[in-house]
Amino acid sequence: MPDKLLEVKHLKKYFNTKNGLLHAVDDVSFDIERGETLGLVGESGCGKSTIGRAILRLHEPTGGEVLLNGVDVTKLNKQELRALRQKMQIVFQDPYSSLDGRKSVFESIGEPLVIQKVCKSKKEYEERVYELMETVGLAERLVNAYPHELDGGRRQRVGIARALALNPEFLVLDEPVSALDVSIQAQVLNLMQQLQKDRGLTYLFISHNLSVVKHISDRIAVMYLGRMVELADCKQLFKNPVHPYTKALLSAVPIPRLDVKTERILLEGDVPSPVNPAPGCRFAGRCAQCMERCTAEQPELREIEPGHFVACHLCDR
Repeated sequence: MPDKLLEVKHLKKYFNTKNGLLHAVDDVSFDIERGETLGLVGESGCGKSTIGRAILRLHEPTGGEVLLNGVDVTKLNKQELRALRQKMQIVFQDPYSSLDGRKSVFESIGEPLVIQKVCKSKKEYEERVYELMETVGLAERLVNAYPHELDGGRRQRVGIARALALNPEFLVLDEPVSALDVSIQAQVLNLMQQLQKDRGLTYLFISHNLSVVKHISDRIAVMYLGRMVELADCKQLFKNPVHPYTKALLSAVPIPRLDVKTERILLEGDVPSPVNPAPGCRFAGRCAQCMERCTAEQPELREIEPGHFVACHLCDR
């Protein structure tokens, strides 16, 4: 039997706005096995980052359950949640804004150790910080450097070291390489994969870059306007995408081969507002295969073949 570390059931996160209720995440369910990487992709504003933050309760969920090792994170009080945070951490998109500019590299990495009071002595604390710096490839000479003195890659390594400080089991990686140069992206991705192998980490990898997600993920979930529209094994999704939105996304991925030609699927129409969304499929207004049923009835995510889930009425035909 698969060992599920994380189970997300009917997760919802709504925000009140002056124009109505914004459905940032609307009834999303998935699970992640221990040691697995689940990639979460979609356009900006589709709710990817909100899901990551709601799982960690950086945003309080409006509804649903989030089970980490069978414990419902949404039901915990502040003290219980603080203890559980040792098991789940996040690496943010912008390594500059996520670090305190007034703290040195040493202080930034050591901050979780101080807050959770996990070190019994100053010597143990210092040894742990230096060990973390070595783990993520930061030179000891940078120990007293400040964020503005580092390049993007080193800043992100500080963020990764800080996330690893408490020996978590689960990491939310929220666009961790999108702000970095391409050459640095590869280094950080390789570091994340090596850390996963060495420490048995489980990742939720959030990104809009399908090439990056394909490189690091075991399975991929596709989001559109707060809803999950497709979920499948990485190879299966790229080989046989089913949802029209997934097909359009994959058609935009560049293939570095002259002998392979792909036809780009251009989506027409505007992205609908997530505020008080109309009934039916969120993608209906941009779908070339839209049927009358699509505008009236919201498709549910269902399994069309082992491990391949799709939310589309076209699968019923």
